[in-house]
Amino acid sequence: MSNQTSAKRDGFVSSLGILLAMTGSAVGLGNLWRFPYLVGENGGATFIIFYLVCVIFICMPIMVCEFIIGRRSQANAFGAYKRLGGDKGWKVAGLLSVLAAAFILSFYSVVGGWSIRYLVLACGLKFTAAGGIQPETMFNSFVTSTWAPIIYTLIFLACTGIIIVAGVKNGIEKFTKALMPVLFVLMVILAVRSMTLPGAGEGVRYLFKPDFSKFTSSSAIAALGQAFFSLSLGCGTILTYASYVPRKENILKCSAETTALDTLFALIAGCAIMPAVFAYGISPGQGPGLVFVTLPAIFSELPAGGFAAILFFVSLFLAALTSAISLLEVVIAFLIEECNLRRPVAVGVSMSVFVVLAVLCSLSQGALSHVKIFSLNIFDLFDYVSANVLMTFGALLAVLFVGHKLKRADIQDELSSGGIYGVPRGFFKALYFIIRWAAPAVIIAILIAGLIS
Repeated sequence: MSNQTSAKRDGFVSSLGILLAMTGSAVGLGNLWRFPYLVGENGGATFIIFYLVCVIFICMPIMVCEFIIGRRSQANAFGAYKRLGGDKGWKVAGLLSVLAAAFILSFYSVVGGWSIRYLVLACGLKFTAAGGIQPETMFNSFVTSTWAPIIYTLIFLACTGIIIVAGVKNGIEKFTKALMPVLFVLMVILAVRSMTLPGAGEGVRYLFKPDFSKFTSSSAIAALGQAFFSLSLGCGTILTYASYVPRKENILKCSAETTALDTLFALIAGCAIMPAVFAYGISPGQGPGLVFVTLPAIFSELPAGGFAAILFFVSLFLAALTSAISLLEVVIAFLIEECNLRRPVAVGVSMSVFVVLAVLCSLSQGALSHVKIFSLNIFDLFDYVSANVLMTFGALLAVLFVGHKLKRADIQDELSSGGIYGVPRGFFKALYFIIRWAAPAVIIAILIAGLIS
């Protein structure tokens, strides 16, 4: 990239801003919504142990690969592979990343809209003993209706677009620096409250006392898939954010810190939810309805449950929003750099498309529920294709690109930030082996398992 082009490019200006933006990209509904119910369905502590192994030995090296591609190219996901890979078909990898981000945001914004709706209900003290709600009936009635879910989805998309239109430094970085600490404090408060409930000790033991007899091969696949999903690998978000990272930053350190914070958020979310689930005698394997059906029932019985409900759904909304802005930025960076659009125009164009796609995903829960593609409604199709095909292939191509296309010396140069930081020889050899051979093998296994299921 020429100096002139680089000078025009927006970027992060502080190490803290980079870390919190990367963490915000990773921390999302996968931590607060998906992780707790997967723990509940797959045996508790044994699932967490295997999840941590996957995160450290497989997912972090994949993240390092996306960091290397993004920062070395200083380009959007599509442009990065085009610039570094030449005309050998590697542009397909970048295109898959952009498509993955678009597919995810299309249905993710619907769930983000649900979080806003439930926050409004919480602020109206509906999740109290006096609220008189039937959580399952209320949830099903809401998501299958026509206009209410669409309105909240559009509000969520508008919030995302407003942040993105301000740019990287003045939008993404400022937003995440302000709100990620708030999200962390809220989750800690909820976790402390949950773990101090009478009978919560059983939930804490469930989370942290291993029972390997309950761990199955399907649990292993679920843990691997969750680790992959939670860190937003293969959808261009890490790669795109990395392209805004200055040369002086230590990308190994940033990858490790992002992975650690994302995992910490997931564990805190588990501590906020599972002890309360056990305290009120509810089965931990409730599936996706754990957040929108089970928890409101708990809040209605919990002392000061109205306040706890507000804290939780504020947290859920913030987590969804920080991930949504990273997904949208993948598309915006592509439109700015490949289609030569100004940022406000790129945001307007992309929002027009996402409004249509998100509305279709929302309606597929109700009015368009009869429309099936490969036996899936539109919402589930977008979810399945992004998680099981696009993200997986995107991550596979990223590790193959770094492990087999980039020169070994170029990888060392990026890891050391041009010689600023030392990289131990043994560590590099182990990391290079994982990137070149182990990670591709594991990703192919995930891909096959996902397609079979």
